[in-house]
Amino acid sequence: MTSLSVVVPVYNSEASLPVLAQRLQPILAALGTPFELILVNDSSSDGSWSCILALATQHHWIRGLNLSRNYGQHNALLCGIRHARFQTIVTMDDDLQNPPEEVARLLARLEEGFDVVYGTPERQQHGILRNLASQITKWTLADAMGAESARKVSAFRAFRTSLRDGFEHYRGPFVSIDVLLTWGTTRFSAVPVRHDARSLGTSNYTLRKLLVHAANMMTGFTALPLQIASLIGFAFTLFGFLLLIFVLARYWMDGSSAPGFPFLASVISIFSGAQLFALGVIGEYLARMHFRMMEQPPFMVRESTEAVVEKTGKHAAGVHGS
Repeated sequence: MTSLSVVVPVYNSEASLPVLAQRLQPILAALGTPFELILVNDSSSDGSWSCILALATQHHWIRGLNLSRNYGQHNALLCGIRHARFQTIVTMDDDLQNPPEEVARLLARLEEGFDVVYGTPERQQHGILRNLASQITKWTLADAMGAESARKVSAFRAFRTSLRDGFEHYRGPFVSIDVLLTWGTTRFSAVPVRHDARSLGTSNYTLRKLLVHAANMMTGFTALPLQIASLIGFAFTLFGFLLLIFVLARYWMDGSSAPGFPFLASVISIFSGAQLFALGVIGEYLARMHFRMMEQPPFMVRESTEAVVEKTGKHAAGVHGS
């Protein structure tokens, strides 16, 4: 069994963090290998950072990173992944819906020769709209990743730390950890895991955020929207060609033409709409290129628990549970 870094993005989860650490400690200690828990505070508006500082002071296997502003879940994950020190990384949510007791199942499947293993919920404890948005995101991710296993992705994942070498130099504000992982491997797998109902706080991942994430993946990591625009353009070109045949045939057969202004206005409106749609898609890609050229960083760390705890004269960095 290899050493383990658990990375958790944190946003307004002051109440659940102590419980998460309490449940993780015996699970990780039972593995008998070096381990750490990295809590990445994504500029929470509650007392999450103070809670992380307290946990890092009490437990030398817990490390914390405080981002300078809210960057989003995947950006916070990227930050934690790049700061991980051990051979295997497990990512999970901060709301305890991913049971820490299921970590061993992911690691066992990883030992079978896979590079990435997802914990697929046996039954998701979300509302209908949230589940629908999750399915849309997974469908989009399947195209971006080019792998059928994308339909089984979740925030609960285990992978080999060496995979981060494949996206070591990635810079940009739009991040999808699952897509970045495909840059280094094709050996994906998934295991069914328990998915608990949220008992503390409320979900921060809304329907809107999921749809925005899906749109960012489509325009940031795939050519799917451009392909759709091309197909629409081809379809309307074919429609125009058939329309021309219809007009000429009617003129040759009975000497009359198609009805005038209403027909012409409808055709122009359809073609104009198709053109504007294609221009909009191209504009989205140009915007992504613009942001990439700006080299805007995916995250910035304001402070870490190591620096803060060292000032107080207490040791925060370590590898085994206290």
